[in-house]
Amino acid sequence: MLFFMARVRLLACAMFLALAATGPAPAAAPVAAPTITVSVDATAAPRKIFHARLSIPASPGTLTLYYPKWIPGEHGPTGPIEALAGLRFTANGQLLAWGRDLLDGWTFHVEVPAGVSRVDVQLDYISPTGREGIYSGGQSATAKLTILNWNTLLLYPSGWTTEELRYQASLELPAGWKFATPLPVASQSGAAINFQVASLTTLVDSPVVAGEYFRIVPLAENPRQELDIAADSPAALEAPQDVFDAYKNLTDQAFKLFGARHFRDYHFLYSLSDQVAHFGLEHHESNDSRTGERTLVDPELRLLAAGLLPHEYVHSWNGKYRRPQDLTTPDYEKPLETDLLWVYEGLTSYLGDVLSARSGLRTPEQFRDALALIAAQLDHRPGRSWRNLADTANGVPALQDAPQEWESWRRDLDYYDEDVLNWLWADTIIRRETKGKKSLDDFCRFFHGGASGPPEVKTYGFEDVVNGLNQVAPYDWRGFWTERLASHGPGAPLGGIEESGWKLVYDETASELYRIQERDRQLIDATNSVGLLLNQEGRVVDTIEGMTAAQAGVGPGMTVVAVNGRRFSGEVLRDALKAGKSASGPLELLVENTGYYKTYALDYHGGERYPHLVRAESKADMLSDILRPR
Repeated sequence: MLFFMARVRLLACAMFLALAATGPAPAAAPVAAPTITVSVDATAAPRKIFHARLSIPASPGTLTLYYPKWIPGEHGPTGPIEALAGLRFTANGQLLAWGRDLLDGWTFHVEVPAGVSRVDVQLDYISPTGREGIYSGGQSATAKLTILNWNTLLLYPSGWTTEELRYQASLELPAGWKFATPLPVASQSGAAINFQVASLTTLVDSPVVAGEYFRIVPLAENPRQELDIAADSPAALEAPQDVFDAYKNLTDQAFKLFGARHFRDYHFLYSLSDQVAHFGLEHHESNDSRTGERTLVDPELRLLAAGLLPHEYVHSWNGKYRRPQDLTTPDYEKPLETDLLWVYEGLTSYLGDVLSARSGLRTPEQFRDALALIAAQLDHRPGRSWRNLADTANGVPALQDAPQEWESWRRDLDYYDEDVLNWLWADTIIRRETKGKKSLDDFCRFFHGGASGPPEVKTYGFEDVVNGLNQVAPYDWRGFWTERLASHGPGAPLGGIEESGWKLVYDETASELYRIQERDRQLIDATNSVGLLLNQEGRVVDTIEGMTAAQAGVGPGMTVVAVNGRRFSGEVLRDALKAGKSASGPLELLVENTGYYKTYALDYHGGERYPHLVRAESKADMLSDILRPR
């Protein structure tokens, strides 16, 4: 060992003397980022399997490749690596050895032999066959349509940013299917499409919607904006004209709100199916939004989805153009820091809801009903006592796929809904402090406006938001947001509702939205009365800690079999709640719990309780002005 170390020191000394004599070696010229080809065969989309072929420039040695992990807009390590199959690496016709990184399952190392300048990759993406999975990893194909997210079908080499890497993409669809995407097309021959070369950033930001039953609805020109709708039936595409007129109004009202557009053109990629995962995911020049098959033709389903497309559209300004600095990473391997989601998602939720009313997708009354539901839910959110709002954003990468059971005690993604209330509050403060001369609209034009043009990213931090608000209306905005993010309640933050001239009340009549939401979710919602949320069969989905049912001992996972001696149904429970107002005895629930039965006596006599907003005549009606079309 001593002899070996002496030789190492001698060799090091010799190398030092050689460098001293010759000077440092000249710096190597920077290697240009490669252009990668990716060809996707989606002809088997009805079977829920997609085939991809990539050709990646490489040099001898170990080639490290990443499968996209942290997908923009998904706020977590949600890249669906579990759906990757059929992975093979070849070069010059020879199979190459490869291995998965032991510390990161989204990373692969490929051994590239001498004489190789390009590695060919085969992989398959297996779309889930049920509606499990989240975001781009959820079910995305049916017999008649598909949504293709490029991040599910590619690998990219380490050493470059996603903006530096270039991809030449092509796609083959089932015969007769139409498609739409914000990705510019270079050429098309039948079902085969070749796209223009784009950065990996732009490629992943440009999903494709395709299907047999397809409709394009122009909404605006200069720049072009359109609804691109794929459905599981032709009947689902036949919406009344006033629905499309409201979406035309949406594009107009958004421009009046922000004063600029930061896209070349914009595509509402809209999938109507009961068989795909339902969500909305933002992109700079499009959104991937998915709802039930009959959403556009059924007035009740339209009402439930009224805020979805406005929310994702607002993200083009708030989330894509203006983006938190901690959510702006050089690739899809670096973790996202989600502490500013109260702006990214919270402000977007508020503005999307406001635009749904200004455009006519919702009436002012329907907007108020939706706001009342948010306020009531948060007013019965016991998890606020231990977990502040900031932590719902900070913890989302690990917690966003949590089950519905115990949601009220755990707290879910409250930075969406609670910040609707908080940003309404901020809006009313601006109006009050400026005596009605300015509003949150002025902040949006200042913060998200600028010059119209193609996509770009302008980052911000907490202090930028505070300073921007102060530019519009001087106020202790740092103190306001610090309190809102750190507050534990009790009760929902109702200051904005009250300052806007309205107040939250409960009565025994459910709003139209409340009933529609219950039917759609197939739930019986008694959270505002006894603190119970049940499915149609009586299974307890959640209980509200501190309220009557939980205090009596009922908990999630149990099943209510009978109410006051009668077999359970939603109607039986509601009738018992009504009758309990004049009854002296308790409300009795026969409950099954892991094979055991027990009767629970609930001392409750408050009847049914449903939330509404009513005018507070002592204050000016700011809310109606907020919702007024510009």
